[in-house]
Amino acid sequence: MYNEETKKIKEGFVGQQMIVLPPNIKKLVVKNNLTRLFHLTAIGYYPNASFHHRTRKTGSGQYILLYCTSGRGHIYLKEQEIELTPNTFFIIPKNTPHHYKSSITEPWSIYWVHFIGSVADVIYERYATSTLLRKIAYSENLIESFDAIFNLLEESFDEESLEIANLKLMDFVSSMIYNKQLNPAHHQMDQADKSISFMKDNINGIFTAEDFAKQQQLSLSHYSRLFRNRTGNSPLHFFNQLKVQKACQYLYFTDRNIKEICTELGFDDPFYFSRLFKKFMGLSPSQYKKNYRSQR
Repeated sequence: MYNEETKKIKEGFVGQQMIVLPPNIKKLVVKNNLTRLFHLTAIGYYPNASFHHRTRKTGSGQYILLYCTSGRGHIYLKEQEIELTPNTFFIIPKNTPHHYKSSITEPWSIYWVHFIGSVADVIYERYATSTLLRKIAYSENLIESFDAIFNLLEESFDEESLEIANLKLMDFVSSMIYNKQLNPAHHQMDQADKSISFMKDNINGIFTAEDFAKQQQLSLSHYSRLFRNRTGNSPLHFFNQLKVQKACQYLYFTDRNIKEICTELGFDDPFYFSRLFKKFMGLSPSQYKKNYRSQR
């Protein structure tokens, strides 16, 4: 059994891909008017990177984008600890001391790239105006774009390949930073899913549709339309449905009586609860308990 502090690997993972531009090629990129303002210096993919571990006490001269597609790991930056999980990415600013490592139990798979240039500075400024750890919907197109950049450089370091690769890279990085603006539907669905998670975590609560909208920082009309598009139901109808489903579990698996279940789920009136239960299930709570407990 390995101890996390005794086994640390910078690279050398099964299936890894990595390209680091040699010094003479970097000079060509910097001299080229089309690439000098934004260009990569290294790019790679580390799948299932067990014990991946990297420390740069004085930071890096480039920005470092880390995009996790599976597993998890941590980035330590100044006094911050950032957990990178599936479908999230983080850009480490240049010249900033940092340390990152893959989880021992759930090693991450990450796409990464080092990039620099005056346009890179501006793009990072845009990124840094809001939350730095970003969630992004998994997209095959995104992975294909990364692979296209990598394949271009793997085949040739000629001027045209370098130009195309870096132009594609600018599009790749920008599409991640501006993902919310470019794909609003994905992020709106995320908000509906977050609302559903909130409902499940607070199943015993009493909420109005306005409360749910406020929790997602949306107007009531926009939230209600978004939620109905996601589920086919209004927020309150869906929340009551979750409560009834939870009541079914209590009736089937526990010996709690109807009054206890009402209290547990935030209902003050057992008669209202029974009517609601029958509306969803087609029979009363007592009938449900009698019918289905006998099948256990």
